[in-house]
Amino acid sequence: MLAITDVNQSYGQSHTLWDVNMSIDPCSCVSLIGRNGVGKTTLLNCIMGLLPVASGSILYDGVEMTAEPAERRAPLRIGYVPQGRMIFPLLTVEENLLTGLGALPREERQLPELIFELFPVLQTMMKRRGGDLSGGQQQQLAIARALVIGPKLLILDEPTEGIQPNIVHEIGEVIVRLNRELGLTVLVVEQKLPFVRHVASYFHIMSKGAIVAAGAIQELSESMITEHLSV
Repeated sequence: MLAITDVNQSYGQSHTLWDVNMSIDPCSCVSLIGRNGVGKTTLLNCIMGLLPVASGSILYDGVEMTAEPAERRAPLRIGYVPQGRMIFPLLTVEENLLTGLGALPREERQLPELIFELFPVLQTMMKRRGGDLSGGQQQQLAIARALVIGPKLLILDEPTEGIQPNIVHEIGEVIVRLNRELGLTVLVVEQKLPFVRHVASYFHIMSKGAIVAAGAIQELSESMITEHLSV
């Protein structure tokens, strides 16, 4: 579904991604892990068209994405939950959700019942402003907003950051259900290894802008964690 081949990216004189190769099969859940500042969010921004790619290829469902503008992602059914949630704090929950529908054909612009099944608390807060929600509720709103387009690929950047443990558990269960029951393909950047082991089928470890290890989640060894993830 998603094939990243020899991708390089630079900020001015700073080379941030080095020949990154990563593939994501349909209906899989892949976790991208690594220490802070190694290029994980940069890679997601390249996938989403928010940063230019210096060289290499990003192929999604047979479409070459490297030269496509960011606004092409949503119509291709790529949902994105950025780090820090990035909801609209002055808009209501309902208005936040409706912003996600603009990329769809007019006849499909309605909120799916699935998002309220997954996050029932949102249905009780439709008229509340996004900025009045707790951090965990804002993260649920951000994920729901990404789901309103009916994505085939869902990308999440640090979905548990700053979230209380009970909401972390709920978000993990939502990801598992979306992936394993509904067949949604998921790419998640995450720091919490217990969460990664619970939701992901495969992992890629990034260090200094390059992929240094990958495999089935059962192959994520203590030696890899010590070498590439410990601080």
